[in-house]
Amino acid sequence: MNNYLLIAIGGALGSVSRYGCQRWLYALYPHPFPFGTFTVNISGCLLIGLLFGLAEKTTAMSPEWRSLLMVGFCGGFTTFSSFSLETLSLFKVGQPIFALLYIFLSVIIGLLAVLFGEFLIRSL
Repeated sequence: MNNYLLIAIGGALGSVSRYGCQRWLYALYPHPFPFGTFTVNISGCLLIGLLFGLAEKTTAMSPEWRSLLMVGFCGGFTTFSSFSLETLSLFKVGQPIFALLYIFLSVIIGLLAVLFGEFLIRSL
């Protein structure tokens, strides 16, 4: 199947999943800190780490599956454009502490989640 179509399908599924997760988390815990996007970004980083580790360790993941899952789904699911907009909004509404906390936690925990996902797969 054409890689563009696989990426489009994965991206659509990832975007819809992101939207659902963000809405659900906001409904559970409305707060100025964007917990929905933060949670999606961290779990997406973990997922792409797991998929990358699996793709590197075994031949179980074809290039087509990599396109569908890593480029498409994870690309549609993680939300750094939303992250940037929400960070700017936090600064604009006078919440610089939450904005800086959001930046720091997203980057550091996101990197650690990718590393941990890859480590989990490599250690199997």
